[in-house]
Amino acid sequence: MIDPENKLDRLLDKIDALVDRLIPAEERSVDMNSHLAFRWERAGDGGRLVAVCHPHLFDLNDLVGIDDIRDEVVRNTEQFVESFPANNVLLWGERGCGKSSLVKGLLKPFAGRGLRIVELKRWDILFLPQIIGLLRDAPFRFILFCDDLSFDEGEGDFRALKTLLDGDIEERPSNILIYATSNRRHLMPERMSGNSNDFEIHPEEAVGEKLALSDRFGLSLGFYEFDQDEYLAIIRGYAAARGLALDDEDLCDKALKWARLTARRSGRSARQFIDDLEGRLLLDRREH
Repeated sequence: MIDPENKLDRLLDKIDALVDRLIPAEERSVDMNSHLAFRWERAGDGGRLVAVCHPHLFDLNDLVGIDDIRDEVVRNTEQFVESFPANNVLLWGERGCGKSSLVKGLLKPFAGRGLRIVELKRWDILFLPQIIGLLRDAPFRFILFCDDLSFDEGEGDFRALKTLLDGDIEERPSNILIYATSNRRHLMPERMSGNSNDFEIHPEEAVGEKLALSDRFGLSLGFYEFDQDEYLAIIRGYAAARGLALDDEDLCDKALKWARLTARRSGRSARQFIDDLEGRLLLDRREH
């Protein structure tokens, strides 16, 4: 005998699928009061905003060694949330030093004041006009978050981003900013051959076009590899937060061995070390 509830569930799934086919993506709405973060999902020739049900609410206090950068980004976001003039932000530099976590961490202090984050992939940039059309009149402040943004030679997507950053004939919405992270300072590869007049009659113009994109971010903040003291400060902070009872000398010795083993000294590496160490301690405790 067929369970009536299962039969009803299947019927509702079919209705949802039919609605998805019949209603254009741009006409579907998401509940921005109940959700804090969204991502853009491709659908046919367009796309739609999809709510992130379990956003990563990173705590900005867990970021160690980047106090000045964190304070600048928080100040800029405070201005934006208060409807004061604010800048688009580019966070560039070493991997694993907290660029993405810094942006995600803005939700915790500012979501209650109307901030929402929309995550975009690099290939979603071509849909910026459609995305902006959906967000322009919403009663929230939106950060379009482009994580790990970069462009290769010959790609034209960056021109769409340049247009949004500076605006075109359509006025740029006051409730939207772009926060991007990248390992590249200028978002594009800078090869020596690209500066050679073997390829360009006026090479300075080709170079200038590449630099023009990053110049459109009012705040461009660089992240560098942590020195040993900064790295160990992060380790101590994570260990204290998780209540790992370990002698400081032993903790630092293990952390430096981990850094040599992985050839990385970053916030991400520190967190991975603490995950490994905590797992080892818990396993040893269970076995003894």
